[in-house]
Amino acid sequence: MAKADASKLDWNNLGFEYMDLPYRYTAHWKDGEWQEGGLTEDSTLHISEASPVLHYGQSAFEGMKAYRTPDNHIQLFRPDQNAARFKRSCERLLMPVFPEDKFVDAVKQVAKANADFVPPYGNGGTLYIRPLIIGTGGVIGVHQAPEYIFTIFAMPVGNYFKGGLTPVNFTTSAYDRAAHKGTGQAKVGGNYAASLLPAENAHENGFADCVYLDPVEHKYIEEVGSANFFGITKDGVFKTPKSPSILPSVTKYSLLWLAKNRLGLGASEERIDVNDLDQFAEAGACGTAAVISPLGGLEHNGKLHVFYSETEVGPVTKKLYDTLTGIQFGTVEAPEGWVQRVE
Repeated sequence: MAKADASKLDWNNLGFEYMDLPYRYTAHWKDGEWQEGGLTEDSTLHISEASPVLHYGQSAFEGMKAYRTPDNHIQLFRPDQNAARFKRSCERLLMPVFPEDKFVDAVKQVAKANADFVPPYGNGGTLYIRPLIIGTGGVIGVHQAPEYIFTIFAMPVGNYFKGGLTPVNFTTSAYDRAAHKGTGQAKVGGNYAASLLPAENAHENGFADCVYLDPVEHKYIEEVGSANFFGITKDGVFKTPKSPSILPSVTKYSLLWLAKNRLGLGASEERIDVNDLDQFAEAGACGTAAVISPLGGLEHNGKLHVFYSETEVGPVTKKLYDTLTGIQFGTVEAPEGWVQRVE
């Protein structure tokens, strides 16, 4: 694949697709320690055919974004939270932790080196950043790898769900995303491989994605396939599911805080029964890639439950979106420590 050329990009029509940008960061772990990492132009990883990542799925990743502000600076949104979650994911899979301060510094290096690919302010585009760690080296038994590669690459992206801030419909899935004592709270590759078939089934039936229910009773809402679920109750409470198998979303916890402290709503993380959807006036999906996607309707057992509207965004969802993206793009005052400037 040829290297991307920023001068040839149509900033107003970015998709959510991989591009081979000029620079990425790579560091290697071997002999019991991390070697000195740095920027490289090589977008190909060279690994053994017996690498545990290929056979046993020993890998973890993060999803982050860099934002162009109105005064043409570049900033990150809560990168320390991604670093902390990445650490927890590594620990869950017995992988060496890349130091959190170095993680944030490496992300900044990648964003700065690829500054030409951070979309201009005003078109809604961002630079999506993907930190990744994989187990490498020759191993055939089921145990952790002798070596690891940590890398960070990036690409300019538009909206994850086509249409941007336009309601989409989801359907519940009969499949489980993760077990309660499994890897659901870690951002590991296997969780997403398992989601491919349920998502494809949803797409074939005309839905944007599927919603997973709890793996014990198939009664309580867990996650959307690629994001977290939230609802706004008719009496003004922002609710999001609580479960031991849900990924702790940076976006979700940011919205919980903003709902309470900026919008004056009630805010609660609790179990949400899929049979109790009538409590919600609005609903949506949230995450780094999705940002906020309004949920028009949710199909369950063949019946579509419509929230605010299948065509219009609810007023509270819109306020949350404007507040969150305003902070990310630098037009709304951020809570202390939430944004870090790259350049």
